[in-house]
Amino acid sequence: MIRTMSPAAAFSQSAESFVDLLSRIRPEQWDQPGLDRWTVRDLAGHASRAVLTVSTYLALDEPGDVTIPSAEAWYSAYASQFTDADGVFQRGVEAGAWLGDSPAAVVAAALAESRAALARALSNRVVSIGGMGIPLDEYLRTRVFELVVHTIDLARATGLPHTLPASAVADTAALAARAATMQGHGEEVLLALTGRGRLTDGFSVV
Repeated sequence: MIRTMSPAAAFSQSAESFVDLLSRIRPEQWDQPGLDRWTVRDLAGHASRAVLTVSTYLALDEPGDVTIPSAEAWYSAYASQFTDADGVFQRGVEAGAWLGDSPAAVVAAALAESRAALARALSNRVVSIGGMGIPLDEYLRTRVFELVVHTIDLARATGLPHTLPASAVADTAALAARAATMQGHGEEVLLALTGRGRLTDGFSVV
């Protein structure tokens, strides 16, 4: 049975799995192809931002209102507005360089900071994303989504197994399906999942 977890627990365990994978990447693999234009190091840097931004964003002033009600709403209506492909690529490269010679240790330290920030945060905390407000639990669901997807990306790029919690993978898949439905592709995804159709090449909810 797949047990459900709170967003904070899912974030913490998914981040631990990401750190575990980083610790097993061999030195010669860091410069190998990762995803699209990214090397393994760049991809790891991009994924590490899902950990780092929790403490960074919680240090910002709280916005006045909730304008993004859910993680699904973020991916369905807002993420594309804030996605600059070249900017995302460059931030991944910069974050990869920031990981230095001990990526697992650096991300583990960032995770400790994010856990401490979460321990201090009120349960009704609203997080600022691009000047808009999203409830903390919903923001954490976006971090779990990023960690799960990119840990899988890294596992595929390096040939190393990952240790992601099954519940986090299930929640991420469900979030993606709901986001697809909000974008008008629910039936298309459902047909593909039940063997009655196929998704088009390049189909994505992000």
